[in-house]
Amino acid sequence: MSVDYSGLPHQKILCIDMKSFYASCSAVMMGLDPLDCYLAVVGDQSRQGSIVLAASPKLKQDFGIKTGARMYEIPRDDRICLVEPKMATYVRISMEITKLFHRYVPKEAIHTYSVDESFIKIDGAMGLWGGAEEVARKIQDDMEREFQLPCAIGIGPNMLLAKLCLDLDAKSKGIAEWTYEDVPDKLWPLSPLSEMWGIGKRLEKTLNRMGIFSVGQLAQYELGKLEAKFGIMGNQLYHHAWGVDLSEIGAPIMDGQVSFGKGQILLRDYKDKEEIKHVILEMCEEVARRARSHKKAARTISFGLGYSHEEFGGGFHRSRTVEEPTNITMEIYRTCLELFEENYSGRTVRKLSITLSNIVEDGPLQMSLFDLKRPELKRLGYVVDGIRSKYGSSSLLRAVSYTAAGTARHRAKLVGGHKS
Repeated sequence: MSVDYSGLPHQKILCIDMKSFYASCSAVMMGLDPLDCYLAVVGDQSRQGSIVLAASPKLKQDFGIKTGARMYEIPRDDRICLVEPKMATYVRISMEITKLFHRYVPKEAIHTYSVDESFIKIDGAMGLWGGAEEVARKIQDDMEREFQLPCAIGIGPNMLLAKLCLDLDAKSKGIAEWTYEDVPDKLWPLSPLSEMWGIGKRLEKTLNRMGIFSVGQLAQYELGKLEAKFGIMGNQLYHHAWGVDLSEIGAPIMDGQVSFGKGQILLRDYKDKEEIKHVILEMCEEVARRARSHKKAARTISFGLGYSHEEFGGGFHRSRTVEEPTNITMEIYRTCLELFEENYSGRTVRKLSITLSNIVEDGPLQMSLFDLKRPELKRLGYVVDGIRSKYGSSSLLRAVSYTAAGTARHRAKLVGGHKS
């Protein structure tokens, strides 16, 4: 089976990525060259196990220190600068960069994918600014001249291929362009599968068990079998392997919100069961709020737990489908507690994660004679959300957040999970 590209969008979309954005911003603020300095942005320098949020390109190249490494892995070298994040400043710089894009295209043609990555559709602007590569070069020059920040730009006929071109080609070249004709030669050889956007380690293992180890094998796999295994995501996986993406600028590349989740690496080891339960409740509150903010409810609740590396790591991830879709905090909490009690081995905990999936619209509740308070609890959740939205996330907290185990008060002071 093959795909006919003739009827598909042939746009000119730029995917722009700021190289090591946090590290580059910090380097510029310190008067250093982002491409020639050794700099790491570390979440909390008071903890040796703190995560490296960003490393300058030269630190990655010469010392092998990448995003996600731990502080204790950074060599003791006088040339290496360790700085703490300034998240509010990074966000302000990101907003100024978006204003730069407005010089070339209207706001409807810009999709901010993350604080350091954006898509812009330039089809209507090429008459003013030149071809796609010329526009990309102008943006790159503007960025260097005005912000002293380096960037890489991938160009493609749709958002997906622009993103893949960026990740797999442009980050090493500066600017690169892919077309549909490049898919067999440039995308299909890609292996392992987790190097492709949209495929994580867990999905990769599932695909490997099906005999799929490269993107080319995924493209040649029978579509019906993928849909039977993964549902609508199987259809997306198949077409993405062919470079097909019909989403518009401003819409997510993967259509539809498929889940709401929160993961947390705890600031310390937790061994007391009651303390662990306190954090679980806080996290249930957060994922429930996210679902309610989109007027959604979930049929499936997943709970994951990771043990401390000092006890050789490991952990578990379990899911349970409930009878009635829910976004009520205490219902989610009860299900998570069941999974926790059934699978917890009593070891020291360092990571927790909660995910709501099998998402549906949050419609009227089916009344139950055994739980007459359920509609009230649902309304209460929306009322609490409204108060927090107006007065701040820490304006109304559960009592567990004021215990020694609680993390919500600390995290409310952060921007993007880190110091502002």
